[in-house]
Amino acid sequence: MKQIIREITPINNDDFFVLLNHPCAKFDFPTHYHYEYELNMVFNFHGKRIVGDSVENICSSDLVLIGPNTFHSWSGAPDFRTHCITIQFSPELFTNCFLHKNLFRPIKEMLDLSSKGISFPPEKNEKIVVLLLELTKKKGFDTVVDFLNLLYQLAISTNKQVLCSPNFTQDYYELKSRRIKIVYQYLQKNYGNKIAVADVAKLINMTESGFCHFFKKRTQKSFVDFLNDLRIGEAARMLLETTHTISEISYNCGFCNMSNFNRIFKKKKGCTPTQFRDENTHTVTIY
Repeated sequence: MKQIIREITPINNDDFFVLLNHPCAKFDFPTHYHYEYELNMVFNFHGKRIVGDSVENICSSDLVLIGPNTFHSWSGAPDFRTHCITIQFSPELFTNCFLHKNLFRPIKEMLDLSSKGISFPPEKNEKIVVLLLELTKKKGFDTVVDFLNLLYQLAISTNKQVLCSPNFTQDYYELKSRRIKIVYQYLQKNYGNKIAVADVAKLINMTESGFCHFFKKRTQKSFVDFLNDLRIGEAARMLLETTHTISEISYNCGFCNMSNFNRIFKKKKGCTPTQFRDENTHTVTIY
């Protein structure tokens, strides 16, 4: 199987959702997955869309809801007219007691189904497209109300289609492993500190060499590479959400020196931390 990348999104536990608005989108990110739900709206796009085992050619606009850990990608020829709006939100956003209320049942059923990807043809869901565009202009508490309304309108839409086949499964993903979950939770809490492989291996009662082999097999990445992804993801969030200096962010994300941080950041993001902050400050909004 071709390697599928786990994306670390710029969301933390205090955020409601993140909205990424790219007027001149470039679809150069490989097939990937992440822990969060994703609603993706693409205008003026000509190319291929992959969601799980669904592969479709898109020749205009596209609106898709993708569940946690379902791999996906868009690829096509660059076009300056292509506009992409992405909303990402954590599964923890809605507690069980909240979603089990009668009024929220349609949303719960939709989110459960999104593990297989759901397509909403934009030409048949014009009201939803308008709501999404309006959300990009809102600030403050109103965004939460409008976001919930957007989800509800998606949930009750009669013009939607499940993308993946009934037999599609996500067993590939490392978060299905209890031991990997333990490691991931530990890394999320301690990424800013010095982390030794031997100490992490002890968490799941494995030798260091055995752990490295197990981790690489389950995640398709070395432990160090996975940890760097997590740290760079958090650094990217801090670059957009805070006014901390780059050196402060580097230190807070567990990097021992600036040159190492800059080198790894550029390798992962394709640009320096300064360039990333300058280019994305006005395209990414965290609520």
